[in-house]
Amino acid sequence: MKSSLPTCTAGVPPARGAAAYSTQSSLVQRLARKAVFKRLNTLRDGCIELVEGAQRTRFGSDQQSSPSAMVVLDPRLYTRVAFGGALGAAESYMAGEWECENLSELIRVFIRNSETLSQIQSGLARMARPFLRAGHWLRDNSPRGSRRNIAAHYDLSNDFFALFLDETLMYSSAYFERPDMPLPEASAAKNERLCQMLRLSPGDHLLEIGTGWGGFAIHAAQHHGCRVTTTTISKAQHDLAKERIEKAGLSGKITLLLEDYRALQGRFDKVVSIEMIEAVGAKWLDTFFARCNALLKPNGAMALQAITIPDQRFEHHAREVDFIKKYIFPGSCLPSVARILESTRKCTDFNLARLEDITPHYARTLRLWRERFCEKLDLVGNMGFGERFIRLWNYYLSYCEAGFAERYIGTVQMLLAKPGWRNDHLSFGRCYL
Repeated sequence: MKSSLPTCTAGVPPARGAAAYSTQSSLVQRLARKAVFKRLNTLRDGCIELVEGAQRTRFGSDQQSSPSAMVVLDPRLYTRVAFGGALGAAESYMAGEWECENLSELIRVFIRNSETLSQIQSGLARMARPFLRAGHWLRDNSPRGSRRNIAAHYDLSNDFFALFLDETLMYSSAYFERPDMPLPEASAAKNERLCQMLRLSPGDHLLEIGTGWGGFAIHAAQHHGCRVTTTTISKAQHDLAKERIEKAGLSGKITLLLEDYRALQGRFDKVVSIEMIEAVGAKWLDTFFARCNALLKPNGAMALQAITIPDQRFEHHAREVDFIKKYIFPGSCLPSVARILESTRKCTDFNLARLEDITPHYARTLRLWRERFCEKLDLVGNMGFGERFIRLWNYYLSYCEAGFAERYIGTVQMLLAKPGWRNDHLSFGRCYL
């Protein structure tokens, strides 16, 4: 199957957009278009150009700059945006009703214009919120619900994820120690930074919550000689991680579980969790940290890599349902640093020993994933994934890249230490970003 999506980065050329645009629209669509244009007129930072057939309309303060072109192929876009806000725009893109030359850049313009984005989310778009919240509530991350939510994303296909991830199969932010560092090396560098943060040694028994496809567990056992117990609730990830661990000859060093974090038992020297906390859900954050605290020895520490939302927006984010929560990670919620520390204060005896923001590294990681994804659209189609799925994933990767590039969301590495922890050290590498 060959995808009809021209490319993920070039979008639909204006000539094709002009030929494809439907001039037939209903009264509701015309009224919705008028309302959307009114909101777009509030753009102040950056410039976008709306292409409707032969007609081009620019919005924004810098009319001389090269605008982000948004090619409208179907006027139903306007009703989706009027009634669904930003989520409606995403759904319209998935339906093939508009194209964009550079989707990530377009989303960045809207992020920078928070007033415009707020207006797009207001009005009739508010009517859908109670239904979205109800749907999200039904995807609660109870032990049973978590397995269902994780399977919805991670059990898509191991072969699919292998198309755009590097050979480490790390599905988390890499760390670029130099400008020319290839993605596989940057993924390994991220793993090594977390190992160094924990001061792993051959005598340690490390617990990893969130196995992924086994990349970190293999790295830690191979390079630091420690024992690793690692757990996931994705059957697809578990099966491939088992194969990779056996192939690496590390079955004697790594114990692989298919267990929820709430069911884990034992006491460990150190704990690591890499971008798993986003799937815990706001309701369960205290439970998660209390369990991590109970699993650690008194002189242990936990390394946490987390995607975060700014503290000021956490409460709003926890209540609302966005594109990611509805279509990519059901049941998810990004924590803020303050919310993490609130949980550790209430439910643990952890002290914050280290905190580092690595947000720019994720923007670059996502750009590289998106480029690799776009280079292999034919293979995605051959796996049985249709056009809507391809557009959904292109939007997802572009949306997240824009969010990190504009610091709308962030990424941090944290070291949470028990009172007996004394393994601090000074040198911690360098970062060109």
